[in-house]
Amino acid sequence: MNAHIQKDIFKEKQINGMNMSETKGVKTKLDLRAVASEFRKNWILTIMLLPAIAYVITFAYLPMGGIILAFKNFNYAQGIFGSPWIGLSNFLFLFQSGQAARVTFNTIAYNVAFMAVNIILQVAISVIIAEIHGKYFKKTMQTFLLLPFFISWVVVGAVVYNLFNYNTGFVNTILASVGFQKVDFMNTPSIWPFLIVIFNTWKNLGYGSVVYLAAISGIDQEMYEAAEIDGANVFQRIFKITIPQVKPTVIVLVLLGLGRIVNGDFGMFYNLTGNSALLYNATDIVDTFVFRSLMQNHDFGMSAAAGVYQSVLGFVIIMTVNGIIRKVQPDYALF
Repeated sequence: MNAHIQKDIFKEKQINGMNMSETKGVKTKLDLRAVASEFRKNWILTIMLLPAIAYVITFAYLPMGGIILAFKNFNYAQGIFGSPWIGLSNFLFLFQSGQAARVTFNTIAYNVAFMAVNIILQVAISVIIAEIHGKYFKKTMQTFLLLPFFISWVVVGAVVYNLFNYNTGFVNTILASVGFQKVDFMNTPSIWPFLIVIFNTWKNLGYGSVVYLAAISGIDQEMYEAAEIDGANVFQRIFKITIPQVKPTVIVLVLLGLGRIVNGDFGMFYNLTGNSALLYNATDIVDTFVFRSLMQNHDFGMSAAAGVYQSVLGFVIIMTVNGIIRKVQPDYALF
């Protein structure tokens, strides 16, 4: 009896296994059919998407092959693939030199400051613009706020130099004319964190407020009308309706910003500080460190290792924060 029972159980397992494999095969065929059906329905939109896909593959995925430089002692004679492997030596030198901790701290601290200041001011500006009823005044205000975004950091760097230069700068000229002592802004590290945050905010304020203004314009106007009928004043409508409705947009943009929290704006830091060695401790970020390692020291391995470290750390941060938000507020998570 036991032998017969074992045979029956074995046959059932075989049948179940066949059914599972058949089910997977059917599901795969259905998925392929669904994809083909969607392509036939939206083939024009798919073709329009191809240039963007080609761009991402060409400039985001293909260059990832260069990651192997982080594990090699690169030399021009042998090339990328012929250079000898050195394992994690570039990473060890990066961390043992103390450069990784310093530039990582600077990069994250600046990006946190940028996000905090920009979000507060951009939301405030967008709320103010939304509450303005004058059509022409609103458009003029938006235009003036948006103009700095289109100014190159090279031009901004020249303006900063002419403002804060010790000998001929506008600010020091004014200080000297009223009897105060000149300040060496360009070589004083403690001043630059404030200057960098100020100029970053000035440049991105108008562009960022457009996103929040679009979110505000999408709010149902009947909510404001109902609140006004109930006697709510302007500030009550802002804090009880506008801010809560804009909150999802803020969270999504913060999550997207966290994905690049280890990436700095190289153009801004390089052009504002002029790559001054006196300011490295206060203004050096991962991007400027990589650039300097590559251009001045010609250390391809070190720069590649710093780039890999930057990407991996950014990935870990965004995955961690998104996981926390998914548990606390699943509706606000990116994925």
